[in-house]
Amino acid sequence: MAGVPSICPTLLYRDAAAAIKLLTEAFGFTRSAVYEGEDGTVMHAELWYGDGAVMLGSKGRGGLFDQAMEGAGPAGVYVVVDDVDAHHRRAVEHGVEILMAPADQEYGSRDYMARDGEGNIWSFGTYAPQGQ
Repeated sequence: MAGVPSICPTLLYRDAAAAIKLLTEAFGFTRSAVYEGEDGTVMHAELWYGDGAVMLGSKGRGGLFDQAMEGAGPAGVYVVVDDVDAHHRRAVEHGVEILMAPADQEYGSRDYMARDGEGNIWSFGTYAPQGQ
């Protein structure tokens, strides 16, 4: 389906509202959908960056996926960006923990790496995987 990503990382957060704020304000994702329970629990959210998306929700909301992810550790997500240095500056301005400053890689990419408030690793770089 054109315009629809084939793969969407899905993450659960203890504080999904804080994760949405960090991803949109510090990393430049766009909020597409956020569905909350009556108590403010994020049941499902979709955030977009370019033609890719990440889905997320609150831990402890119940359901099979929440149960299956109960003992899961942090995840790693890679996002292709045009200007790594500008993206990095934005993240720093928002107090994001930077694990690796922007650096040129031997395979031709320029990347940096950050950790969100719940331990997930976010890598941003110019390397774009090519399809078949």
